[in-house]
Amino acid sequence: MPDEPLLHIVLVQPEIPQNAGNIGRTCVALGAKLWLVRPLGFRIDQRQLRRAGLDYWQHLNWEVVDDWTTLRRRLPEPEPWLFTKTAEQPYTAAAFRPGDLLVFGSESHGLPPSLLRGSADRCLRIPMRPEVRSLNLACSVGVAAYEAARQILAQ
Repeated sequence: MPDEPLLHIVLVQPEIPQNAGNIGRTCVALGAKLWLVRPLGFRIDQRQLRRAGLDYWQHLNWEVVDDWTTLRRRLPEPEPWLFTKTAEQPYTAAAFRPGDLLVFGSESHGLPPSLLRGSADRCLRIPMRPEVRSLNLACSVGVAAYEAARQILAQ
């Protein structure tokens, strides 16, 4: 594992173990660190989480923190990119840098309003047709993380 991750993928209160497992696999592929912010909707030792992460989980750089405040104490810089369907600017408008934090909310509620307040310039959305309420969390992370990696590796 490299010393410094390319990106930090943050899941705030994730609920579905299969999504977290698939996102962990994406993190291994990119050299990103996965952060899980409690409360979690599953146990870390759940079979579905490990199955979705397959044999990649042993290579995953990951950590669980108790709350958002603890995460920000651990990662004070840079300011996070917050992914929400209510954002005005598309994810492709962001200028991603190595070590950026890409933050995603829970599958059923998204990010808490308290995290979004006052951060409109750091909120990003993945455009989609109105017939679709949202993308699967693992899919959203993949779309955003690979765009960030594309930009970073092109620098």
